[in-house]
Amino acid sequence: MPEDHDWEAYKVPPTRTPVSERTTSVPNPVDLFQTAFSYVIDAPVTFVRGLIERLQPKDKAHYYHQKFRRVPDLSECLEGDYLCYYEAEAQWRRDRMVDQQIVEIVRERLAACKQREGPNQFQNCAKEMELLAQVTKAYQDRYGDLGFHGNARDCLMKQKHRMMEERKAAQGKE
Repeated sequence: MPEDHDWEAYKVPPTRTPVSERTTSVPNPVDLFQTAFSYVIDAPVTFVRGLIERLQPKDKAHYYHQKFRRVPDLSECLEGDYLCYYEAEAQWRRDRMVDQQIVEIVRERLAACKQREGPNQFQNCAKEMELLAQVTKAYQDRYGDLGFHGNARDCLMKQKHRMMEERKAAQGKE
């Protein structure tokens, strides 16, 4: 090996990075815009938000949906108590919407399972299929054949008729 290296072929990197010095006295417009934005818009907004956060209570419970108290069923209302009738009807409508959402969620879970499992869906999604069958049967038993204009009174009468039919069927078996 030769003693003297060819410094042109194997250049050594510089030991220090050179600092670029400003050659103009005009300030950078980007720096001016950032500073102006910080003082004019960002600082007041941050200050006001800090004040508002200090005034708000720390352990406030957050509710993302309205909670209604349970009211008596239509069968528990006294005769001529129209306010109770109205509240029972509103409660029935809320319960119906909740039951519709439950059926929809179970249906979406089954669809996701079928999509995920592909050809093995019949054996791997059996629990979801059974759950959907149970939920839709329960929904159909309660709200089926009521139609769009169904109400709490019609639903109560349907339950009464179904219970009477079940009682007759039970007596016929004995």
